[in-house]
Amino acid sequence: MNDYDTAARWIAESRKAVAFTGAGISVESGIPTFRGPEGLWSRYDPKVLDLGYFYKHPAECWRVIKEIFYDYMGAKARPNAAHKLLAELEKRGKLQGVITQNIDNLHQEAGSRNVVEFHGTAQTLLCTKCGDRTPFSEHDLNQLPPFCKKCGGLLKPDFIFFGEAIPPQAYQASMALAEEADLLLIIGTTGEVMPASMIPYEAKQAKVIEINVEPSAYTENLTDLFLHSPATEAAHKLAERLSISLN
Repeated sequence: MNDYDTAARWIAESRKAVAFTGAGISVESGIPTFRGPEGLWSRYDPKVLDLGYFYKHPAECWRVIKEIFYDYMGAKARPNAAHKLLAELEKRGKLQGVITQNIDNLHQEAGSRNVVEFHGTAQTLLCTKCGDRTPFSEHDLNQLPPFCKKCGGLLKPDFIFFGEAIPPQAYQASMALAEEADLLLIIGTTGEVMPASMIPYEAKQAKVIEINVEPSAYTENLTDLFLHSPATEAAHKLAERLSISLN
């Protein structure tokens, strides 16, 4: 039986709560996960996000990238109740920030201000030559691959490809938030993707509430309170107990 009363009490009592989110929080916004039988990699070849392959075959990779991240995800996805709950907790001074593995911008669209995008974002494009960053909306993605308007260099989405390191700023900001947390909300992540999966272990002073549809790598050895539930269902039940409107 899910103990929402205790979870809500811990949230209400916390002073430095932090959320750590993965693909599972966005599934109910229409964004499929990458792994698993229904995941994107069951339909697409993950080599399109391999950095070396991307440089050799940019047009081929960009056709798939555009289909997945801009035509499909970008056009349809909207924040759900779980994103909105975290944004409201931040407004109330309960949540210090969100560390997300997602690149979908849904936390920001829901109203969250302090969001550390551990794996980057699809909202901007990065020039692989001069390092300039620009909103993807400034580029015609019907002409692929896109090139930098400043130097003519090849553009790539501003998120981490296979073979790339985590940006130091995102890594350091994530660790700092986790280390200071007195409550950690783990939502929608399996805890299997390195090095992001190590972040919750830095929250040594924190009680840990986990919301997942299935047990994760954290459930047995790190989680204090497991809510076995889809993210939106848990969000509505917690919001009710915390007198938060998610409309």
